[in-house]
Amino acid sequence: MSAIPAQRVEMIPTNRIAVVNPRVRNKKLFKEIVDNIALLGLKRPITVTRRSEAEGPYYDLVCGQGRLEAYRSLGQREVPALVVSANQEDCLVASLVENCARRQHRAIDLLQDIGGMKQRGYSVPEIARKTGLSPEYVHAVVRLLEKGEQRLLRAVESGHIPFSVALDIAEADDQGIQAALQNAYECNLLRGRKLLAAKRLVELRRQRGKSLRINASQRAHPMSSEALVRAYQDDADRKRILIRRAETARGRLVFVAEAIRRLIADDLFLRLLNEEGLNTLPEPLARRLNSAKNTKL
Repeated sequence: MSAIPAQRVEMIPTNRIAVVNPRVRNKKLFKEIVDNIALLGLKRPITVTRRSEAEGPYYDLVCGQGRLEAYRSLGQREVPALVVSANQEDCLVASLVENCARRQHRAIDLLQDIGGMKQRGYSVPEIARKTGLSPEYVHAVVRLLEKGEQRLLRAVESGHIPFSVALDIAEADDQGIQAALQNAYECNLLRGRKLLAAKRLVELRRQRGKSLRINASQRAHPMSSEALVRAYQDDADRKRILIRRAETARGRLVFVAEAIRRLIADDLFLRLLNEEGLNTLPEPLARRLNSAKNTKL
């Protein structure tokens, strides 16, 4: 590309900029761009090339369609821009190169950058101000990074567990972790599927460690006999718990079915049901009662 680099940033009217190579944007991601610029401002100017018209100078966009559209949606009439000298073909090539080179960052990498800012001497409030995140969230991310809690970090970023619960888990021993989960349940922070996901996360963390990656040194060593026995015992304990729960559920179901069967055999109870308009049974219960009757016959 034979473009001449721009030497300074100019304020360009947004209504005089044409997008040469437009592309459709994800509405959710675009809204995040707009919100971020509204909160923190534009961190990198767009790039344009000037073309002369009878009505005055106009500009073709080289790089920065998302930033330009965000400025327009925010009602801004001017946008900071680097003005370069390039023909239309060069502009299209530059736009294509930017789109191809744009890296899709993993969430865990972006959180690592917060840790990098902390190591470079930025305080938690400064990081929060620069990133638009809450100080509490930044503190949690920094603390989890310091403790190597990549599994918990990923769960926090994906919204599976609140950062306060992740911090409690990171700071606690095995008994403290169970207490943290119980407290999160009582405070309505973890319920239903999120609670189950948190329990699975804790179990994975216990079995495979805090990190998401297995080091080469860890792969090189085979599992010891003690670890194999412990894994076997853990699996056997889980199966015994499942068997006990299944037996308890079966006993309760048999009790309920037998109680209903005896009540249905009582004419006074049937008369009461008819008076209340309760003339049918749930289909699964009716099938079980019929099955029990046929078995006895």
